[in-house]
Amino acid sequence: MKSKYVLLASALLISVATFAQKDQIKAAEKALKAGNAQEAITILQGAEAASAAAPDAEKAQFQFVKANAHLALATKNENTDANLSAAAKAYQEVLSIEKTSGKAKFSAQASTSIIDVKYKLINAAIADSKAEKHAAGAKKLYDAYLLDKKDTINLYYAASTYVNAKEYETAYNAYDELKMLNYSGKGTNFYAVNKINGEEQFFPTAKERDQMVKLGTHEKPRTEDIPSKRGEIYKNMALILVQNGKVAEAKKAVAEARAANPEDTSLILTEANLYLDTKDYDTYKKLITEVLAQSPNDADLVFNLGVISYNAKNLVDAEKYYKRAIEIKSDYVNAYLNLAILKLDADKKLFEEIQKLGNSEKDNKRYEVLKKQREAVFTSALPYLEKASELDSTNEEVKSTLLSVYRALEMTEKAKALKAKMKK
Repeated sequence: MKSKYVLLASALLISVATFAQKDQIKAAEKALKAGNAQEAITILQGAEAASAAAPDAEKAQFQFVKANAHLALATKNENTDANLSAAAKAYQEVLSIEKTSGKAKFSAQASTSIIDVKYKLINAAIADSKAEKHAAGAKKLYDAYLLDKKDTINLYYAASTYVNAKEYETAYNAYDELKMLNYSGKGTNFYAVNKINGEEQFFPTAKERDQMVKLGTHEKPRTEDIPSKRGEIYKNMALILVQNGKVAEAKKAVAEARAANPEDTSLILTEANLYLDTKDYDTYKKLITEVLAQSPNDADLVFNLGVISYNAKNLVDAEKYYKRAIEIKSDYVNAYLNLAILKLDADKKLFEEIQKLGNSEKDNKRYEVLKKQREAVFTSALPYLEKASELDSTNEEVKSTLLSVYRALEMTEKAKALKAKMKK
């Protein structure tokens, strides 16, 4: 008989606890509706223990109200990081509970709110990166990815931001996850200029963009190809492995990536860079030849070969590749700019020698020789700088360099005209 009374007492306690939890959830909802999100969270904390024994419907409601309260605080910029994280976790609990129970009362709203949390995390991560809080920004981006794993671009940005934070092991793990997903990031962006504000606007599809142009609200449609990011992913993974003394493992990883993605020429460049870094010049040259054989008229690829050659201090090949990129694509701004930089590099030694000269007759004669050599350097760089400035009229850095060259060559009128166009 006693055992029956114990069971009855237990049932009564659970019943009382359930009623108490219901009252607390209602009280929390009322506080939240009145704009007192922190009060709502405090009320719910008192019902946390009882929620474990509650029916699924109440568990879902409890987590839903809790999530809404945390999101409300995050929206007010109150302890944003912790509240966004708590909101995301609670919304996911709602989805998990209702998926198991088969009753989806709050799932639709929770799913919508998760997207809201995701974009708040992304915006907060951007703010963190601007403030150079890279570790905090990377975690937010990774959390955004966990909320919506279909949006793999956030995992890619998280990995890159972890690199900026110098958290290389975490970055490697994120890159490895991208590798397992066979992520490439390759795609196409569609743009058109809004006639009202004159700003270029992004469109997810060509159809949507073209429709707005046809309606007359937008103009100057533009399509931008997004290159594969696989090369960069495997390159960064390889560099992290090399940094940890795992050179053989890095080479193996890139070779496996190439085998899995034979059409991705960026991976050949990654492998070439790896052998360049380890001073295996024979393999490096072999891979470069392979790249050119596959894509002789790919301007970006040829330009990248120029960058690799320049970094290897092979200036003859670098100049050849930059000029070839221009032959393929006559408006390749960066190729003109890099050619100018390559030419101007020769001035460093000349300038350093001039700085060391004295006032003797011998030094004065040497000065005249060096002065002519410097003029020749500036003259060789001038057409490339002028073309780069013409193609990218908004680049103040190019203009500043061009202005310095005009002054060095005593081209006063051109210097005045360029100065007048520059931002004050």
